[in-house]
Amino acid sequence: MAHYESEHTRFMREWLEQHPEEKLEQQKGRALWWDKPARSLESMKETAAARVPNKAYYYDAN
Repeated sequence: MAHYESEHTRFMREWLEQHPEEKLEQQKGRALWWDKPARSLESMKETAAARVPNKAYYYDAN
């Protein structure tokens, strides 16, 4: 069974092979937008303690 590879995927793979320095930039971008530092247990407890429960019926004005 043949494995499909889109033109864009092929282009990006070949471009990254020709420009290995961009791999580091790619990792920096991921760290900036996606990788978040681990939260401390104390911080998680504070967040849980500050949580306000939702009303049973969200649209009720009373």
